[in-house]
Amino acid sequence: MKTIDEMLSLDLLTPEQHHQIGAWIARADSPDAILEMPASLWQAVERASAVMGIDADLLRPPSLDAGGAVFS
Repeated sequence: MKTIDEMLSLDLLTPEQHHQIGAWIARADSPDAILEMPASLWQAVERASAVMGIDADLLRPPSLDAGGAVFS
């Protein structure tokens, strides 16, 4: 929900889309049920994700410095 809240705050989703997506996710009892969301809502999420660069973040290799952690 945090991601769709951010999409709303950035005006990438309308309040109605945000409500419908949030309600769908809340009703879904499994990841497969979420995947059955209507195409128009998926398209809205995909457009917002593209603008936010979410796909690029997911495809970026992990940082090797691990935030300064030291592994032995």
